Amino acid sequence: MVRRLLRKKSASSKPEHHVDMKLGSGWHKRNFLAEVVIPSLFTKRQGQKLKPVFPELKEGDICITWIGHASFLIQTPEHSILIDPNWAKWLKVIKRIKHPGMEIHDLPAIDLVLVTHAHFDHLDRKTLRAVASDQAIVVPEHVGGLVHGLGFRHVQELRHWESFELGSLKVTLTPARHWGARVLHDSHRGFGGFHIEYAGRSVFHCGDSAYFDGFKEIGERLPVEIALLPIGAYEAPTKRDVHMNPEEAIEAFIKLGAKTFVPMHFGTFRLSYEPLHEPPERLIKNGAQRQILEQICILNEGEPRIF
Repeated sequence: MVRRLLRKKSASSKPEHHVDMKLGSGWHKRNFLAEVVIPSLFTKRQGQKLKPVFPELKEGDICITWIGHASFLIQTPEHSILIDPNWAKWLKVIKRIKHPGMEIHDLPAIDLVLVTHAHFDHLDRKTLRAVASDQAIVVPEHVGGLVHGLGFRHVQELRHWESFELGSLKVTLTPARHWGARVLHDSHRGFGGFHIEYAGRSVFHCGDSAYFDGFKEIGERLPVEIALLPIGAYEAPTKRDVHMNPEEAIEAFIKLGAKTFVPMHFGTFRLSYEPLHEPPERLIKNGAQRQILEQICILNEGEPRIF
C-alpha cells in the first residue's frame, strides 16, 4: 500500500534539502586525480567474499549483513530486503578498494529492493538487473525511469514521508541533505533515506546526507532503533558539504534518539581525500568521548548479525 500526497511537483524543480552545488572554497588547492584516483588504480583490492551462513530468525529478530559501502541485506523472519545493492568493481574511474562481503549469487531470495538515490555508488544498474526477480523496488521520486526494464515487477516512487507496505513491513522515505542527480542536467531527481518498520522493530538507512536539522524531525516522527549512518567521504574534492564526518554522524545518531549505531559508507570506494582507515578510528574516538561507544556496532562485510 502506498500513501500518496495529492500535490503535484514539477519535474524541473529541485527536491527539498537539495545542497548548494557551487564548488567550495579551496577546492582547487589539491589534485584529486593525482592524490586519490591514480594511486587507487595501483592499490590491491582488500577483503574477502565470505560464504554467508544466514541464521534461523525467531519472531522479533532482525538480521543485518553489511555488503560494503552503503549496501545492506536486512532480514526478518518473513522478508529479505536489499538496500543500495552494489557489486560494481568500478565507479567509472573510481576503483573499488574492498571486495563485497559476499558473492551476489549467495544472496537469499530477495523480496524487496530499496535505492536511496541515483548516484552511481548507490544505484548500480548491472547489480540491480542481477538481483531483480519479479519483486518490487522502491526509489525516490523521478528515479523510477532508471530502474524500469531491469526485471522488477513493480517500481514504486516515493516522496518524503510517503510509505510503501509489503505485508507486515512498512518502508518510509525520509528527508536527507544531499542531491540526486545522476548526470549534471537531472537535478530534479529525489533522494532520501529509508525507515523500515517490522513487528515493533525499526531500522533506519540514512542514504547519503550532510548533517542537518532534519535528523531531529525524523526521530520525532518515526521510532528509530538501529541507525545505519554514513561516516566517510567527508573530505570531498569539490569542498561541498554533502556527507557527514564521524563526529557529525554521532550527533545525527543522538538527534535521532536511536539505540544502535551501525556505520557505513566508508572503506569501499575512495571518494574523497581522507584515508580509508580514518573514519572508523574517528568514530570510535568520538564515541568514547560522547559515552556512546557501547552503542556503536561496526560490522564486518559479509557477516550476518542478529539484532
